[in-house]
Amino acid sequence: QVQLVESGGGLVQAGGSLRLSCEASGRSFSDYAMAWFRQAPGEDRYLVGGINWSGDSTHYDARVKGRFTISRDNVKNMVYLQMNSLKPEDTALYSCAGGPSRTIIAPRYNSWGQGTQVTVAS
Repeated sequence: QVQLVESGGGLVQAGGSLRLSCEASGRSFSDYAMAWFRQAPGEDRYLVGGINWSGDSTHYDARVKGRFTISRDNVKNMVYLQMNSLKPEDTALYSCAGGPSRTIIAPRYNSWGQGTQVTVAS
């Protein structure tokens, strides 16, 4: 497993931008598919964006496609989520996750960060 620590959350006005960062430590980060999940109060957690081990393939939930961009740096062991044109409905706890896989979406994510709160004010 890898250990994951997120940062970059906060309060932003609607229409604004934030960049979330996830620092990974441990072995074999480049063997992991990585993803950002989010969960709002009273709702299920779901995958917002996923990226494969090399960073050349990504997948997004329809609710954020065109506004969010996931990326990774395998030298720095970092994963990022650039969030633009934020909406109040993007308010949630955002968590970074990793799973050993060569696909974009891992069959199972076995490493999770503690999450970072994003609040979008209208």
